[in-house]
Amino acid sequence: MLNPLNKITTGRLLNQVHSRRSFFSSVYTGVAGIGLTNLLLNDLSAEKKATGSRNQKDWQPGKNETHFPAKAKRVLQIFCPGAASHMDLWEHKPGLDKYHGKPLPGEENLVSFQGKNGNLMKSPWAFKPAGQSGKMCSTMLPHMSRHIDEIAFVHSMTTKTNTHGPGCVFMNTGHDTEGHPSAGAWLGYALGSENENLPAYIAIPDIRGEPPNGKANWSNGYLPAQHQAIVMNAQSPIRNLKVPKGISPREEQATREFLKLLDQRHAEQRPGNSDLQARIEAYELAARMQLSAPEVSNLASEPKSIHTQYGTNDPNKLKSAYARNCLLARRFLERGVRYINLYCASRASGVDGLLNWDAHKTLKADYERHCPVFDQPTAALLTDLKQRGLLDETLVLWTTEFGRMPTHQAGTLGRDHNPDGFTCWMMGAGIKGGTSYGATDEFGRRAELNPTTVWDFYATALQLLGFQHDKLTYYNNGLDRRLTDVHGHLIKEILA
Repeated sequence: MLNPLNKITTGRLLNQVHSRRSFFSSVYTGVAGIGLTNLLLNDLSAEKKATGSRNQKDWQPGKNETHFPAKAKRVLQIFCPGAASHMDLWEHKPGLDKYHGKPLPGEENLVSFQGKNGNLMKSPWAFKPAGQSGKMCSTMLPHMSRHIDEIAFVHSMTTKTNTHGPGCVFMNTGHDTEGHPSAGAWLGYALGSENENLPAYIAIPDIRGEPPNGKANWSNGYLPAQHQAIVMNAQSPIRNLKVPKGISPREEQATREFLKLLDQRHAEQRPGNSDLQARIEAYELAARMQLSAPEVSNLASEPKSIHTQYGTNDPNKLKSAYARNCLLARRFLERGVRYINLYCASRASGVDGLLNWDAHKTLKADYERHCPVFDQPTAALLTDLKQRGLLDETLVLWTTEFGRMPTHQAGTLGRDHNPDGFTCWMMGAGIKGGTSYGATDEFGRRAELNPTTVWDFYATALQLLGFQHDKLTYYNNGLDRRLTDVHGHLIKEILA
C-alpha cells in the first residue's frame, strides 16, 4: 500500500481523519444520495436465503444463479403514476359507448374515493384495431399501437388500495406499506449487475418529480442497503463524479487507499452494519463510475436519427425530457444494468391530473397532455431495443397503481380511482405477444374474467427471470420474506 503521508500533506491528512464523518456524509449525498448504495454485488457477501435450494454460505451474489434457465436477463419497468385509465388507453369498452350518460347498473349511488359518482362516461377518443391481431387500441396512442402484436395485456389486474402512495408502493414492492424491497432491489440482490462499473438497479424519475411515496418505490427495504436504486435522469446526472481541481491523480489514489484502510478497520468493529458497508461501497463505485457514467449519460454521442426517433428535441419540453430519459434507459440496459424503473409523470399536484395521470376532473384535457408525452418516446424505446436485439433478453413491464371508474365523478368530466379492475402489460423476453389475459366487466368496473393480483404479475416476471417466486426469499424478523408475500400464481397464458 502507498504511504499517504508521501502523497499528501500532514495537515490535509489530519483534516481528513477529523472530518471523516462529514466527508462520508457529503460523498454519500453527492453521489446521487442514498440511491448510490446499490453497488458491486460481486464484491459483497450479502446474506441470502433461497428456501429449499441454498443457504447463506452457499450464496454467491452476482453469479447469475437462478432456480432454472432464465428467458430474461434484465427488466425495464415503465411506470405511469396517477392511475392511468385502462378504458381510455388499452381496454376497449363498447358498453360505455352504448350506455353513455346512464347510471352504472347496480351501483347507481356509488360513492368512491373522492365522493359520489355520476353516470357512465364513454372514452373521449375512438379505439381502432391495431396490428395483425386486430387488438383495439386508443387512437391517442398511434405509436404504441404499432407494438400491439408484441405485447401481452393483463386486463384483469386488481390491487389492495385506492390511494396513490400505497398503490404505487404496492405495485413496486408487492406490499402496500413502506419498508419492503422493490422488485428491482430483489433482482439486484439475486443476480447483481452485469457491469462492475455500473449499479444493478437504477430509477429514472420524470422531470416533473418523484412518484407518490417517492423513494419507497425503489427502496431496498430489509435487504442489505446496497440493493436500493441509484436515482438519476437525463436532466440530473450523477453529481460529484469528477475529481476536484487541484487534486492530482497521485493524491486522489493515496487518499482513496488511506480511506479504504480506515473503512476496513471501522467495519471490522461493526460487523453486520449494511448501511456502513453500503457507504463504503458507494465511494468505491463512485470512483469506478468516474469513467463509466459520463460515457453512458452522454446522449450527444447518439446519431441524429435516434434523437429524431425518440423526440428528444421536441418543442414539448415534457415530451423531450421524457424522451431523453427513455434514451438514457436504453443506454443503461445495453451496458448491463439489471433493472430500470422509468417513470412517465410524477406525484400529484394541487391540480388533479396536471403532473400525472390522476384525471379526476378533466380527463380529456389531462390525457391530451399526457399521452403525447408518453406515446412516441416509449414506442421508440421499444423499437430501439428490438432493433438492437436487446428485447430478446429484456422483460418490459408497463405498470400503474390502479385504474379509473367507468363513470364520471359527480359534477366533473373526470374519473375517480378504481382498484377493482385495471390493465398492466408485459413485452419482450419469454412473452407471447399479441395476447390479452383476463378482462373487466362490460363497463370496466371490476375484473370479471381471470382476476389477477400484483403478486401474480410478479410471480410471472420472476419465472421469466429464472426464479420460482416462492423460493426467492430473505429471512427477516422471523419470516422468510418475498416479493410475492404469501401469494402469487403464474399467468401461464402470456408466456411464450
